[in-house]
Amino acid sequence: MSKRVVILMTTLFCVAPIRAQVSSADATAAQLAQQVAQMKEQLADWASLHRYRDENTALPPVTKDEQRVVFFGDSITDFWGRKAGSFFPGKPYVNRGIWGQTTPQMLLRFEQDVVHLHPAVVVVLAGTNDIAGNTGPSTPQMIEDNFSAMAAIARQNGIKMVFASILPADHYWWSPTVHPVEAIRTVNQWLKIFCSQHGLTYLDYYGSMADSKGAMRKGLSSDGVHPTTQGYNVMAVLAERSILKLTK
Repeated sequence: MSKRVVILMTTLFCVAPIRAQVSSADATAAQLAQQVAQMKEQLADWASLHRYRDENTALPPVTKDEQRVVFFGDSITDFWGRKAGSFFPGKPYVNRGIWGQTTPQMLLRFEQDVVHLHPAVVVVLAGTNDIAGNTGPSTPQMIEDNFSAMAAIARQNGIKMVFASILPADHYWWSPTVHPVEAIRTVNQWLKIFCSQHGLTYLDYYGSMADSKGAMRKGLSSDGVHPTTQGYNVMAVLAERSILKLTK
C-alpha cells in the first residue's frame, strides 16, 4: 500500500468522526431550538387558549331542544375518540380536553371553552396532572380551590356541573418520583363530599376502574394513566348515566 493511500485512508477515518460530531451537534441544536420555541409558545399562551379557538368559533349555536354537553379535561379527555374509544357518536357532546393540563390552566380557559359554548352540562375530569407536578408542586387544597372556582363559574352561568373522580394510577411514567395513590384518593373523597354539599353530580370512574392497590385495572389502561378503548367504554356508560339524570 502506498504512502499516499495510507495518508488518504487516515484522513478519511479522522474526518468521519468529526462529521459525525458536527451532525450530532446540529441535531442537538435543532432539538434545543424546538424546545425553546415550545417554551416561548407556552409562555405566550400558558392555558393553550389557541387550541380550540377556531373550533369554538365554528361551532353552531345551540338549538332550542339541544342539550349540549362539554367534556372538559386533560389528555384523558383529549384522547377520547381521538386515540382510543368512541366519543358518543350522534350526541351533541363536545370534547375540550388538552393533554398535559392542570386545573389552574383549565380554570383560565373555562370561560372560553365551556361557558361560551352554552352547554346544558359540563363534565370536568382533571387533577391527575396537578398531582404529577406538570406545572409545579401542587397540594390537594390547591386542586380543590380550582374545582371550587370552576363550580362557581358554572353556577353563575346556569350550567349543570358534573365532577368526575380522578382515574386510578399508581405511577406516572413521566414523573417517576411521584407516588399518586393516596393523593388521588384524597382529592376524590373531597370531590364526593363537595358535590354532595353543593348539589353537584359526582361521577365515580374510580370505583369501577381501580384495583385493590389503587392502580388501573388490567386491560383498562395502556400506560397506567390513559384508558384503552375498553377503559373508555367503561367511562362512557358511567358518564352517560350521569348526564341523562341531568338532562331528562
